[in-house]
Amino acid sequence: MKFSFYKVLFAFSFLAFVGCNKKENSDKTETTVAKNEIEYASGLAIYQHEGYSVVKVINPWPDATKNFTYILKEKNSIVPDSLQKYTTIQVPLQSIVVTSTTNIPFLEMLAVEKSLLGFPHTDYVSSEKTRKLIDEGFVKNVGQNEKLNMEQLIELAPELIVTFGIDNNNPMIKNLEKSGLKVLIQGDWMEQSPLGKAEWLKLYGALFGKQKEAKTLFENIVTNYNEALKLVSGKKAESTVLYGSMYQNQWFVAKGNSWVAQFMKDAKANYLWSNVEGTGSLGLSFENVLDKAKNADFWIASGSFKTIPELGEANPHYSQFDAFSSKNVYTFESKLGAKGGTIYYELAPSRPDLVLKDYIKIFHPESLPDYTFTFAQKLN
Repeated sequence: MKFSFYKVLFAFSFLAFVGCNKKENSDKTETTVAKNEIEYASGLAIYQHEGYSVVKVINPWPDATKNFTYILKEKNSIVPDSLQKYTTIQVPLQSIVVTSTTNIPFLEMLAVEKSLLGFPHTDYVSSEKTRKLIDEGFVKNVGQNEKLNMEQLIELAPELIVTFGIDNNNPMIKNLEKSGLKVLIQGDWMEQSPLGKAEWLKLYGALFGKQKEAKTLFENIVTNYNEALKLVSGKKAESTVLYGSMYQNQWFVAKGNSWVAQFMKDAKANYLWSNVEGTGSLGLSFENVLDKAKNADFWIASGSFKTIPELGEANPHYSQFDAFSSKNVYTFESKLGAKGGTIYYELAPSRPDLVLKDYIKIFHPESLPDYTFTFAQKLN
């Protein structure tokens, strides 16, 4: 009896010791100061710990009322108790559904495109690699972004759905979560820094256990971008630039802190609306734009126009711009995939180095004499 009592006491003490030890280890893990792996992106933070990572998505849409935290947990690892309240995602992933074409290049850069099970409106995808997977039936069409096919997603059972929101009312995201599917909300589309957009590659590196590969790929992009900057470091921003075109009754120009405006600034061009505060676009009347940009040296037109006559047919008043008359009009949106998707929209966010080179080739062609446009096309 005495022996049994001591056995029980010993067992209790041992379990208590193990419990305290686990708690201590858990607390140590929790309080370990981890460095944010993200340098350029303002809406993403990744803190890597032993056996798990903490991912924070900040301001994922305009005027967002909340941010999001996710725990990427490796097999057999211990996550601190204080982090259990957040969505936990087992990594590395084996399957995924993404809902933006901008995510496709990230998957391909990391050679994990075969993990893609579904995509909404697959005709938007232009990449030949992923297009082949779609055509062969490996990637299913899962509806539209605003109305995903819930039954099909449940049947596909991806380990994670990466999606995005546009405002604080996201019933589709709530329905996905209610169905038991794991959802991660990303906000790469909110980034205005060219390198910041591209750095979201590191999120996919963390999801697929390819952090080192993602870091190396991104560092190469940064190096290429900085080398392009050096090409025009001694140039003056003398060429004046008009951007956009009429849509219905308004002309939308990029604001001065936008992604587009940053490229023109880095390419040493004088963008005529660079002093307009804010991101996104500003709607103006045709008369306002003509008054300011009639004599602009260059016109970066929005739309998939291929020739000057085609542009003129869209609006005969375009002929009043000097850039139209001198045929100094370019577009980044005319190159399309096999099903009509715009290659620029899909690939440009992940390859800002190539976008910058295109802009430099337009404004300072002597700096890149042998370079061929990746996205841009001159209208003839």
